[in-house]
Amino acid sequence: MTDARATWEPEPSHDFENHRAHLMRLAYRMLGSVAEAEDAVQDSYLRWHNQNRDNVDDPRAYLSRIVTRLCLDRLKQARTQREVYVGPWLPEPLVEEWSATTLPPQHIEQDVSTALMVALERLSPLERAAFILHDIFEMEFEDVATTLGRTEAACRQLASRARSHVVTSRPRFNLDQEEGVRLTEAFFEASRSGDAANLQALLMDAARLHSDGGGRKRAALRVIEGARNISRFFAGLVRKGFAPKPIWTRQVRIDGLPGILSVERDGSLQTTAIEVCDGRIQAIFVVRNPDKLRHLEAMLPAPVARQVVR
Repeated sequence: MTDARATWEPEPSHDFENHRAHLMRLAYRMLGSVAEAEDAVQDSYLRWHNQNRDNVDDPRAYLSRIVTRLCLDRLKQARTQREVYVGPWLPEPLVEEWSATTLPPQHIEQDVSTALMVALERLSPLERAAFILHDIFEMEFEDVATTLGRTEAACRQLASRARSHVVTSRPRFNLDQEEGVRLTEAFFEASRSGDAANLQALLMDAARLHSDGGGRKRAALRVIEGARNISRFFAGLVRKGFAPKPIWTRQVRIDGLPGILSVERDGSLQTTAIEVCDGRIQAIFVVRNPDKLRHLEAMLPAPVARQVVR
């Protein structure tokens, strides 16, 4: 006789898929890497598949704990690797079309900017986890404590320390789409023209340029600060022939910021995102490391994709 309970028990993958988007959002914010986030989520599925699910009252909370702990293990390894990373480190860019109705890759909501992701890098793994779980995903401190294996008081302290480092990096407003398009186009054109004065006029005095080549592609080896220094840097690239017009460009959102996805003359993929305050650019984030851009090749037209050199 067939066991009715066995007949109606859902497949492990069915329950898991209901929470995959949430787990991807959590893992990406913890790791700053699409590929590593996907690996962590897949590892959590394997554990879920082998778990006696009769003992799990809240699958979402249980899976969040698994993913967080897997990410903490990866973060400890990543911190060692990033200590020897060549130049500034930026997260893998999550790119979507410039549309308010389009979901980003892997349905990861764009409520965390590149600036905040960079700020999170300054935190310890536990501080990062406490802040993300409580301040971003609004998890109660009691549940954060269970997830991290710490006391509730300790988790409050961790989140408070993290908050003091990153609160100024949280997005404070939604940029008008037309203004975002205008400023990204103006910046991209000025940075390729060699017109330092025109470029400087677009930037806040205290603007910062972060460029990530990872030692694989040409990029500044430190964060460049100040509108004058940034404009001179780009003018120097043009003068030396390092910033020709790209093969192909597209206006996109990059980690929630206005930006441009481009294929450069040498076949390199590149993302350029800007952060705006009071109508001027306060930060620029350029990713050129091909290891962080492979997932974007699917967005390219076939003739352009064939020209990309890894």
